[in-house]
Amino acid sequence: MWYTTIKRYYDNGHPAYTVESLKTFVVAKMITVEQYKQITDVEYAA
Repeated sequence: MWYTTIKRYYDNGHPAYTVESLKTFVVAKMITVEQYKQITDVEYAA
């Protein structure tokens, strides 16, 4: 559920949705590590 919303904001260049800020969604278990990579195209590193 959260994946679609987070991806849309990230893809549209929302200033609050950066590679670094998306890590908080992984920590909060709103998206998985795999979904983080799908959205950002960057490997997750804590």
